[in-house]
Amino acid sequence: MKFIDLFAGLGGFHLALRELGHECVFASEINENLRKIYLANFGIKPEGDIRDIAIEKIPPHDIICAGFPCQPFSKAGSQKGLNDTERGTLFYEILKIIDYHDPKYLIFENVPNIRRHNNGQTWRIIEGLLRDRGYDISCNDISPHHFGIPQIRLRTYIVGKKNSLDGFSWPRVNQKNDVSILSILDKKPEGAQKILPRMKSCLEVWQKFLDKAPKNESIPHPLWSMEFGATYPYENTTPYALQYDDLLNYKGSFGRKLEGDTKNELMSQLPSYATRKQKHFPQWKIRMIRKNRDFYEKNIDWLDDWKKEISIYPSSYQKLEWNCQGDERKIRNYIIQFRASGVRVKRLTTAPSLVAMTSTQVPIIGWECRYMTPNECKRLQSMDELKYLPHPKSMAYEALGNAINVKVARYVAESLLMHD
Repeated sequence: MKFIDLFAGLGGFHLALRELGHECVFASEINENLRKIYLANFGIKPEGDIRDIAIEKIPPHDIICAGFPCQPFSKAGSQKGLNDTERGTLFYEILKIIDYHDPKYLIFENVPNIRRHNNGQTWRIIEGLLRDRGYDISCNDISPHHFGIPQIRLRTYIVGKKNSLDGFSWPRVNQKNDVSILSILDKKPEGAQKILPRMKSCLEVWQKFLDKAPKNESIPHPLWSMEFGATYPYENTTPYALQYDDLLNYKGSFGRKLEGDTKNELMSQLPSYATRKQKHFPQWKIRMIRKNRDFYEKNIDWLDDWKKEISIYPSSYQKLEWNCQGDERKIRNYIIQFRASGVRVKRLTTAPSLVAMTSTQVPIIGWECRYMTPNECKRLQSMDELKYLPHPKSMAYEALGNAINVKVARYVAESLLMHD
């Protein structure tokens, strides 16, 4: 069958459907550098901005594939959804192509939050518009680790078929927990980028924490070291709700006395998550602050000295997401990621999700103190067949973070198309 590849990126859908014997007859991608890479890898030069393409020039096709932009629906994005005039409305461009060409099958990919966005209203609109055009629709949240691929990267897949999806079922999930990141890593690859000295020293400070923490006590998750010594109110009110004079009675990050001539100066000495303009914190945040302060009170005898070491680092370095409860407390044995939410440490069974925002969030191989290479990230996305990646490395990482996992897309497509 013939398919088109919209918002093509590195060509994840192209690889997946080509493996199943189908032919790509058209692609579009707004990024000029990615268009060049796509041409080098597949021999097809994608068209540019989908909004500028004459629909009648798109060849007839049986399958329409689209990993349409997720930022309007992502928790980390604008949250404007279908009202995002820059990217959210691109879904309506897909509908124009569907109206003109009437393909038999649809395969879309996006972030899971697309189904929850705006209390589910966004998804109801999308599903309704597709059903109005005669498609039976099904959606499911799928991650590569469900199929033995060592990456946790939950994505929503939306499939559709004209008239009826009878006989379709989602691919079976692998229940075994026997995958390992080691399967996609090279041993001391040439040109691998070492982490910054400041990152390395920060990890050494966190290792001191793990060495001192009582072995019979769980590490708070997430651990917010800024709460060690802080006394600002959080259970029944918030710093924002207090007057300047009242706020002077409390301590901020790491137990430092709040000082300054204005309330804004006092607020700047609090953890950033405690400065929201709200009169009450959500319950999950109250629980997290309480958990961290309780841990501090139990371990104040050694934490008072240790917190001085971590307090000199940027705020994101001051938070730890220890995902290895019950395992050996040796950071360098694991996969690490420096994120805005903190220093994330994960077991070897799964790498953190590749993200497109910045190359600094590329997973780190703890025992070698280096970032994963683009080639390793390519394997993590099941894109082994790709001969060319963008240059420089930062662009390759960004493109791979935006890409779909080829094996996951292939399993979904195979389940949808197998009866044709």
